[in-house]
Amino acid sequence: MKKLDLDVLSMLVAVADSGSFIAGAEQVHRSPSALSMQIKALETALGKPLFIRTTRNLALTPEGHTLLGYARQMLALRDEAWAEMVRPEVRGRVRIGMPDDYASSLLPPVLRKFSITYPRVEIQVIGRPSHELASQIKDNSLDLACITRTKGCPGEFIRLEPMVWTGSSASRPVWKERPLPIAVFSEGSVARANAIEALQNARIAYRMSYESPSIQGLLSMVDAGLAIAPLARCSVPAHLIPLGPSDGLPSLAGLEMVLARSAQSAKSPCDFLAELIFQELKQ
Repeated sequence: MKKLDLDVLSMLVAVADSGSFIAGAEQVHRSPSALSMQIKALETALGKPLFIRTTRNLALTPEGHTLLGYARQMLALRDEAWAEMVRPEVRGRVRIGMPDDYASSLLPPVLRKFSITYPRVEIQVIGRPSHELASQIKDNSLDLACITRTKGCPGEFIRLEPMVWTGSSASRPVWKERPLPIAVFSEGSVARANAIEALQNARIAYRMSYESPSIQGLLSMVDAGLAIAPLARCSVPAHLIPLGPSDGLPSLAGLEMVLARSAQSAKSPCDFLAELIFQELKQ
């Protein structure tokens, strides 16, 4: 490898943004082994490691941070050039909703690429729980919403996002306590319902240490070692650890992510953003 291949650079960005080779591979629609081989080949060609790999964590080296900055610029320039040549000029405004646990990890790369491709489209992002966004789709307060499938709100399937119990390795193993201290989203959350059902089926006593509509509150409890939280795998920060059956916890049902559209979303900016969402997130 004597040059910087843009496809390999996109893999570098995906791994850096997602914090893992598995999640990064999903973003670029490659197998983890194929992605790992490409990154390794790039490191060999450069003669420098780009990532520090440990059992639990993955972090960029100083050289990796440097190359990441160039990779973002090169990929942005590629997308801008492509858009300039093949896309019509699109103007307008799109109002899109997404819950915090998806928005924190899945939405930024999509919106970054969309804003480069369609710089004259104004984007307004609304962060709310899925059941609240479903109501806003129905009353046309939103154009689009990436949400967990919600009863009464039709949407086109995007992906099945795995759920994991999330804890902190920096604190005592609170996941061994009974009753089990959990931090969960507010009533109406599918993730919350899945977690409670799994615990009840496994006959594990639990107590709700914290309830919040925002993921940041849940993460603060986990960071403090006061509870574990059932989260979409895509939203688990790299410094926290996923937990499961080997830790004495029941498996969790995945979250069915869909794209819902309001009755008044039949306009080109919405169509192009919806197309990009499926292109980038669909499994």
